Amino acid sequence: MESRHLSVVIAAPAREVYDFARRPENLTAWAAGLASGVTRDGDDLVTESPMGTVRVRFAAENDLGVLDHTVTLPDGTEVLNPLRVVPHPHGAEVLFTVRRLGMTDVEFDRDCAAVQRDLETLKRLMET
Repeated sequence: MESRHLSVVIAAPAREVYDFARRPENLTAWAAGLASGVTRDGDDLVTESPMGTVRVRFAAENDLGVLDHTVTLPDGTEVLNPLRVVPHPHGAEVLFTVRRLGMTDVEFDRDCAAVQRDLETLKRLMET
């Protein structure tokens, strides 16, 4: 099992980044993997993704910057995505762990590149 830790440093306070990133109405602005339109269903968010309809459940709001979330894929597979916003000397660092989970090298590299683009989009949004 291979994991890759991707990160970006954002020139904004960690709490502001955390608060922005966890709001459902902001997800489609920076998380392309969640494609379009997020609706709430109890504690879950439901959205259309490139894979079809997925359910997303974030960790409860906390003071530690933990934005871990479980994505339930259309086939019922659940994938835990570790995501953190931590204080950094220049603002905040956002760290996302991508797990290989049976992907080919090409698929894994493509998934990592997509996550890195999302992190860069979040950075642009927060620094504008």
